[in-house]
Amino acid sequence: MRDYIKIDAWRLADDLTVEVYERTRSFPKEEMYGLTSQLRRASYSVPASKKDYLHFLYIARGSLSETQYFIHLARRLDYLSSEEADVLHERTKLAFGCLHGLIRAVEKEAGKFRKVVAAITSLAAIGLMRWSGSQLSVVS
Repeated sequence: MRDYIKIDAWRLADDLTVEVYERTRSFPKEEMYGLTSQLRRASYSVPASKKDYLHFLYIARGSLSETQYFIHLARRLDYLSSEEADVLHERTKLAFGCLHGLIRAVEKEAGKFRKVVAAITSLAAIGLMRWSGSQLSVVS
């Protein structure tokens, strides 16, 4: 497992989450279980999970999309100023770019692994067929 804390995409997402928390402190109290909660959850789910690395990266990408929408909504509801929303949008763009590159690299690695697994599986199947064929000729 990679040390995700050293990955730029993770650090950018972590910084975004901290900034989202700082900005949402001033949201109206009636939004505590609405937009505030949704925006915070979407942002912190980007750096939080590590279970299946590539799967996590795909989830993180989706969470960044959610985060962008919730920032947009918070701006429309005047919970964020245009400047605050612009800063948060720029941070999500940086995180998206970095995450996209990381996903491509991991997909490429996973592709190599799949090829190796396919080759090993094929060789095992051929060996099994040869072995079972030789067993049939011994029995006949």
